[in-house]
Amino acid sequence: MVQWDVLTVGDAVTDVFIRLSGAHIAIRNDDDGQWMDLPFGGKVPFEFAVTVEAGGCAANAAVAFARLGLSVGIAAHAGSDQAGRDMQAALDREGVDTHLVRFDPGHPSNRNFVLWHGQDRTILVHHEIYDYHWPHLSLRETPRWLYLSSVGSDASDYYDQIVNWLETQPAVRFVFQPGTFQIAQGVDALREVYRRANVLVCNREEAVEIGRAPHGDMAAILSSLHALGPQIVVVTDGASGAFASDGVDRYRVPRYPDPATPLERTGAGDAFAAALVAALLKGRRLVEALAWAPVNAMSVVQEVGSQAGLLSESEILGYLKNATVDYQVSAW
Repeated sequence: MVQWDVLTVGDAVTDVFIRLSGAHIAIRNDDDGQWMDLPFGGKVPFEFAVTVEAGGCAANAAVAFARLGLSVGIAAHAGSDQAGRDMQAALDREGVDTHLVRFDPGHPSNRNFVLWHGQDRTILVHHEIYDYHWPHLSLRETPRWLYLSSVGSDASDYYDQIVNWLETQPAVRFVFQPGTFQIAQGVDALREVYRRANVLVCNREEAVEIGRAPHGDMAAILSSLHALGPQIVVVTDGASGAFASDGVDRYRVPRYPDPATPLERTGAGDAFAAALVAALLKGRRLVEALAWAPVNAMSVVQEVGSQAGLLSESEILGYLKNATVDYQVSAW
């Protein structure tokens, strides 16, 4: 076994994408946001379904890293059932080392249902509470980078174990891409996780919830995240692209132009974060890494599911070579 370039950590999930028919639902907007209305108590036809056997942020990132030519392992928990074995097999096929996947007896594997309409979706999310324990890693298993993402709602001891391990491994670079339950726990519960992060990646809404800065002030948002300890903070912002700071300089990168109307947006954030981290891991500067990331996200939304559109390094470089003059990272 070679030393991993990166070890991803988080729950693995089976994602079931359900393409809804526009004739049977309604989309409405009000002051609280955008809503999908479905008839209650009836039968709602759907067009088709697609299953991603090993989804979730950590699995999506692991597959992205493998496609980008990195040596990658995953530390994940799943149920001791066929779905869990299918998750492991799917990751094995992608070249991800899965020997740290733990199958928890008595619990089912996680399954999400993605209600997909138009270009966007609503995800029905459920995370089982597994018996989380940080593995004893040999010297050979110690990765160059550790990438932590979404885990179930009751994993406080697990985070402590991860941080304690990181404190014994100062050379390991640490990336935190917080998931729904991690953000909901609040900063105080995960203060040491944020403090130890070399890189923090999230979207604008998540950043506001984490740092409590005004939604309209991106400079304040970046500063509020730096105040928690991360050295590099990156905030994605949909059509506005993404913003980043290394504590000294701030950058903005636009969204890479879509070659066609996006099919479905699940996994775009994971693709973005993984390409960014892969570029940094390969020795690229932050400016270069910021140019890579939107390309991977663009490709993912051109396919159904979170992994079909993930790119290789040569494919990303090809897109960058053919980019328009408007696509460039700028200081601000």
